[in-house]
Amino acid sequence: MRLLPEVSRATVQRWIGEGRVKVDGKICRAKQLVRGGSRLEVEPSEPPPSLAVPDPDVPFQVLHEDPHLIVVDKPAGIVVHPARGHASGTLVNGLIARGGFERASADERDPNGAVRPGVVHRIDKDTSGILVVAKDEPTREGLKQQLSTHSMERVYLALTLGVPKSARIESLYDRHPRSRLRFTSKTSTGKRAVTNVRVLEGLAGGRTGFVECRLETGRTHQIRVHLSEQSGTPLLADWLYGRTPGDADVAEIAQALGRQALHAAVLGFVHPATGSALRFESPLPADLTTALAALRSLTA
Repeated sequence: MRLLPEVSRATVQRWIGEGRVKVDGKICRAKQLVRGGSRLEVEPSEPPPSLAVPDPDVPFQVLHEDPHLIVVDKPAGIVVHPARGHASGTLVNGLIARGGFERASADERDPNGAVRPGVVHRIDKDTSGILVVAKDEPTREGLKQQLSTHSMERVYLALTLGVPKSARIESLYDRHPRSRLRFTSKTSTGKRAVTNVRVLEGLAGGRTGFVECRLETGRTHQIRVHLSEQSGTPLLADWLYGRTPGDADVAEIAQALGRQALHAAVLGFVHPATGSALRFESPLPADLTTALAALRSLTA
């Protein structure tokens, strides 16, 4: 891979399987040993097309776009990519309809890559905010490298039931043993997960809080799980990891919000193609702004 640093191992393996790689003029096999001084010839092929169907009606705001990537602000209620139960109407469907993703190859190491070309990170359907999608393989791999080394800046804003302590939460992280929909930090196995929580404001006499969460790692549902299991202060209106508020006025605000109170507010990274440092911010959307104002109006 040192000879082709911008190409993934899976892509090279596909080229070998297609007979596009030769050693000393002969088509090579995947496990063939190559001697020093051998001549290698590689004939690249186009990546397989995405199986996602274009959908121009998917709403999202473009914060930045260039030939290599696009940064978007996704509204709550939009799934990032096609999956079981969401064959269309996703962000990926909308991006493909927009054009410019002709070179957005799927990650061939990903069994579902054919329906999520260029996707390097995701946010939940009912979480709003910023994410970046790559248009070509070198950019995708460069962004994934920044995610793996935890150098990408990701900041979320959230409303919580109760007020957590400002703290660095570190735990192991794995799928919940009794629910296929849930994850857990109360486990002795799994991957490392780190969330930095900073309290911005206590609300409603300490019944709720407005907090900032900075990710060091980005496990599925990580903020939701850490706030619920480690801080005991789940997100407002998080029906999977949270609870129904005991206070009728707070419960009414949660019901009106209708989705977990989480927003991806800041995304910063180094552009893999240009080397420029990029940073994007998204203000709280209208539904969270309304919920925050309503909580601020409550007294103890």
